[in-house]
This record gives sequence, C-alpha cells and structure tokens, in this order.
Amino acid sequence: MSTPRAIVLVEGNSDRAALHTLAGRLGRDLATERVEVVSMGGITNTRAFASHFGPRGLGLPLTGLYDAADEPKLRRGLVAAGLDASAERDGLHGLGFFACSMDLEDELIRALGVEGVESVIAAEGEARSLRLLAGMPAQRGWPRVAVLRRFLGSKAGRKARYAALLVDALGPERAPQPLMHALARTGGDHS
Repeated sequence: MSTPRAIVLVEGNSDRAALHTLAGRLGRDLATERVEVVSMGGITNTRAFASHFGPRGLGLPLTGLYDAADEPKLRRGLVAAGLDASAERDGLHGLGFFACSMDLEDELIRALGVEGVESVIAAEGEARSLRLLAGMPAQRGWPRVAVLRRFLGSKAGRKARYAALLVDALGPERAPQPLMHALARTGGDHS
C-alpha cells in the first residue's frame, strides 16, 4: 500500500476483517483508496498507534471502532496521543470513533439474528462443533447468543473468519451502524 491518507484503528483482526468485507460489499477497495485498517492488538495500545499515525506523528486522519466497555481506555489513549477532544462528552464520536454495544460479535449476532448466524456456521460445516459446544456441561442452559459468542471465540482465527462471513451474509443494508459510520468517515475513492 502507498502512504495511507486515512487510518481506521481497531482492536483486533476480526474488526479489520469485518471492515474490509463491508467495504467490498459497498464496492469500495480500501487499499486503492489508501485507507489502512490497523489492528492494534488490543485497546490498551491506542496511545502508541494514535501517537504514530495521529497529530503528533504522521498527522493522518483517524477513525475507529471500540467496545463500549473500553471507552475509558480509548479516551485515555487518545488524550495521551494529543487528541484532547476525546475527553469531551461527545468527543469520541466527533473524532470518528464509534462504539460497538458490547463488541463486534454482539453487533453481528444482533444484526443477523441467532438463526442467521447458525446458518452461516452450518454452511461452513461447523454445525456439529457448535452443537457439541452447546451440549458441554459448562454451556448447558446458556442462551443461544452466549453459546454463539463462546463458539466464535473458541478457536484461533475463528473470530476474524466469521466476522467476514457474517458481514457478507448481512449485506450492507443490515450492517451494524458502528461499521458503517467508521467507513463513511473515511470517505470514498480518493486515489
């Protein structure tokens, strides 16, 4: 990729996969548009990445996604990187950072519905694995949503793989708002 013109900071690879898939469904190619989606490897790394890419570093426009429970950590990291507006009441939204209610998986499950997610899992040939997990003593009696969340996080790489599959199954018309807002903030084709 050539020098990026905008950066989308996300916590992990599942967020990155979801945004790239959604962009593709919207007919956008983020690489061509010079929009880089950066997986920070955890919200506690916000300061380092925002310092590198933001006003004290490369001076690039930033946007991003975060889990609502991690808002205080995100604010601290952005303030430490020179984005003081993030400390204000509506500062995160104003800067282009959008909260997932719990996390990305919650947003995707709510958007597609339990049955829709289970259909995607079945299409991937993993329905048996999901049934086995749901039948284990520790998960017996759990709500289906809780079992799906556990399933998505139970194997390395599964969250990112299913993030792309679930976004693809949703289509842009049903995509979670935080993802749509983050992509909209990056603008269209500026190649």
